[in-house]
Amino acid sequence: MKIIVPLVAFAALACPTLASAQLIGTYRVRAGLGAQVLPKFPGAKSDDVSPYWTFAVAKGDKPFTFGAPGDSAGLSLVDSDGFSAGPVARLSRPREDSDVGAKIGSIHRAVELGGFVQYYPVKSLRLRAELRKAVGGHDGVVGFLGADQIWRDGDRYVFSIGPRIWFGDSRFERAYFGVTPEASLATGLPVYLPDRSFHAAGAVAGLQYSLSKDWGVFGYAQYQRLIGDARRSPIIRQFGSPDQFSAGIGLSHTFTIKL
Repeated sequence: MKIIVPLVAFAALACPTLASAQLIGTYRVRAGLGAQVLPKFPGAKSDDVSPYWTFAVAKGDKPFTFGAPGDSAGLSLVDSDGFSAGPVARLSRPREDSDVGAKIGSIHRAVELGGFVQYYPVKSLRLRAELRKAVGGHDGVVGFLGADQIWRDGDRYVFSIGPRIWFGDSRFERAYFGVTPEASLATGLPVYLPDRSFHAAGAVAGLQYSLSKDWGVFGYAQYQRLIGDARRSPIIRQFGSPDQFSAGIGLSHTFTIKL
């Protein structure tokens, strides 16, 4: 609770929709934890298991704001007439030679910082774009464009599904899909230097379902198909897969606090 209260207060101050109202009041907090299975790195043939979490805050009886699987953690600093924008952050996935089975070069985990814009042309349809710059790790610029069709009954259930297309600059593409001259000598793979491009297309579906007033389940499923230079990468052809699946499920708990 000592951690949750400052988080709620910070979210209220940072979000105009909350800052414009009185901060004093009752807030509902939904926090959840589970597990997810996802590729060890972009283009991997093998999977890994990692934590899968959710966190949301709503004032009073207002429904929790919709968030789709794959959205980066962020805050809405602009919110008007269906349009919103703000900063986002997330962690990238690292890659070790042992993950691939060849000495193609490791990639350290990076913090990706950037922003999002999204728009609701109607209440049940969301359009979203993200752009992030890595600090360390692959050092590149990445992002996605997506749309989500949403079905919801307040907080009783929320189901969404929609297409995605992911892109990266040349630093990102070469980090995960390129083969340097040094890596070529070590592995026998041809030198490969992809350029900035869209590297994957696919779809993602998410579900949040309330089992009771306090407890619920949440989950997602996602499919990515590598395209363009990424699909043609010697690393993917020899050691990886163009088909990328991920899925997760967890249990959430909702409670109230007063500021």
